[in-house]
Amino acid sequence: MAQSHSDHDDHDHAHSHSHDHGHSHAHSHAGHSHAPASFGAAFAIGVSLNTAFVVAELVFGYAAHSLALISDAIHNLSDVMSLLLAWGALWLSGRRPTDRHTYGYRRASILAALINAGLLLLVVGGIAVEAVDRLRNPGEVAGVTVLWVAALGIVINGATALLFMRGRDTDLNIRGAYLHMAADAAVSFGVVVAALITIWTGWLWVDPVVSLVIALVVLLSGWDLARDSVNLALDAVPRDIALPEVRDYLASLDGVHEVHDLHVWAMSTNETALTAHLVCPGGTDDAFLHRICAELSRRFNIQHPTLQIEADGKPCKLAPADVV
Repeated sequence: MAQSHSDHDDHDHAHSHSHDHGHSHAHSHAGHSHAPASFGAAFAIGVSLNTAFVVAELVFGYAAHSLALISDAIHNLSDVMSLLLAWGALWLSGRRPTDRHTYGYRRASILAALINAGLLLLVVGGIAVEAVDRLRNPGEVAGVTVLWVAALGIVINGATALLFMRGRDTDLNIRGAYLHMAADAAVSFGVVVAALITIWTGWLWVDPVVSLVIALVVLLSGWDLARDSVNLALDAVPRDIALPEVRDYLASLDGVHEVHDLHVWAMSTNETALTAHLVCPGGTDDAFLHRICAELSRRFNIQHPTLQIEADGKPCKLAPADVV
């Protein structure tokens, strides 16, 4: 059995063992990406700013007798909870593996993304219900107070969203935090627009109509996040990886006669794993395995490949396509 590893400090370690059955196994950590660890400060800043904003909204909401601000404060409190959830998942995903949890707690980030998607969709439902109720029963709005507090919300939520922008395409958990904050900034912007129009015209229906438009925008982004997080939770192939291309690459390698039992799934919201059996009648060496692992990382961003080499010519019980 042959194993290849590329550690986080880029030092290579190889271990070789031989077995009569002619199988060998390669496992690599080459190309691991732990960039989300750098978002710890972003979460700390985001949680602090948004907690302070919730307190401000509650104080001014009660002072101005504004149900809108009090409701938005409760909504923003749910976003603080979602940030804490994502932050906790980030911390858990960095924990070392144990004999009980041999992959560590990396999948916590997938669970956090799934819960955040659910929270985002619930928020959409809450906004829509409140907007419909206000269309039926329009109420007076403390326009100037709402205007200034909502403008502050744009700054705080927009700044927090910017903290997570660079990680939104590489980590679903970070994307969930980004979408929450971007959605809040959009809600605050809509409130500002609605408040201005209401102040100028006195039209009370503007606020709920703008809220419904915002709810639709948030729904579209939240649905996308929900779909991706559910797929990852079900061990689906990450959507940025084309499985046929991975299979074709492995099958095209010199000495590889067949590829079977190929699986690609997300270990976390930013790490992808692969297992496959390669039928190589002529056998392989460690250099061959190292090259495959490095190429899988470079081409497909698969950082955790595990390859089983079958060189003895005996049929594998996992070879049929319908056997998992």
